Amino acid sequence: MGTKAVLLVNLGSPESTSIKDVKAYLKEFLSDDRVFDLPKPLQQLVLRCFILPFRPKKAAHAYEQIWQADGSPLLSISRNLRQILSEEIDAPIYLAMRYGKPSLHEILTQIAKDGHTDLLLIPLYPHYAMSSYETVTAKVFEILKQEQLSLSLSILPPFYADPGYISAHYQSAKPFLDKGFDHILFSYHGLPVRHMRKADSSKSHCTIAPNCCTTASPVHATCYKAQTGQTTKAFVELAQIPPEKYSISYQSRLAGEQWITPFTDHELIRFGKKGIRLLVITPAFVSDCLETLEEIAMAGRQSFLDSGGKSFQHIPCLNEHPEWIQFLKNKITNDSDQRD
Repeated sequence: MGTKAVLLVNLGSPESTSIKDVKAYLKEFLSDDRVFDLPKPLQQLVLRCFILPFRPKKAAHAYEQIWQADGSPLLSISRNLRQILSEEIDAPIYLAMRYGKPSLHEILTQIAKDGHTDLLLIPLYPHYAMSSYETVTAKVFEILKQEQLSLSLSILPPFYADPGYISAHYQSAKPFLDKGFDHILFSYHGLPVRHMRKADSSKSHCTIAPNCCTTASPVHATCYKAQTGQTTKAFVELAQIPPEKYSISYQSRLAGEQWITPFTDHELIRFGKKGIRLLVITPAFVSDCLETLEEIAMAGRQSFLDSGGKSFQHIPCLNEHPEWIQFLKNKITNDSDQRD
């Protein structure tokens, strides 16, 4: 395995909860044309005049609510994941963040410097979206070309319906399911509708064909909403959850444009008014982060209870669950076997 390496890539976090560091992180994140996909001059105008002067303060406060002694939970969990895999697999495991540190540029350069010629890239995103999975792969190709790095690249495809991923999610959720619940809400990260339309290579299916997300089509290979539906379907079939006890929603939207519905914050209020016992699971995230810990487990929980909800439980992300570790080990081993 001397020439082969594995690179895990997650989203990233600010270096600290200071407004300065949060602003720097948001600037990098929102300057990505696959995230904030306006023409560059307009993108930067909106960013500098309407977002960066105001949003970092609010975001810094949110990060303060979840920050740990060793920093960002997402980064800490990702580091632990890399360490566990390093101890169990006979291959060098590297970790990079799409935004912030450790940067993709820094780590890809280091991988080449360490003498590796083959690389398995694992974007830690189960579903395909231009603002997550696609931007990671595109950035890696860009860096390899710019720096002329001689790395033979293979990429783990989105694993939203992979039996191993579904099983890992079920096993991590089972202790909470077994305690009993009235409803389980599958909350996925939101996406602008235009991103889904852009990902539709046919330009004739997404939001155009009747029941486009459930009607079989090759474009589902890059359709985020269709894939979240498949994740949910596979999970509830394995867990034997009846249709009336689960639903899907989408969180973390920004104002001012059309996003996928229904919205999680609206659904939490609606379910709260029913006075039920609610579970919330967030399968788009493999590591707990700002969007799961602050937005769901803190603010979402309070909104639900304030609306009259009986009990609320956020099911933690896969994080370092043994079945998630095993899933990644299997993918890494299979890739190595195929290369050999």
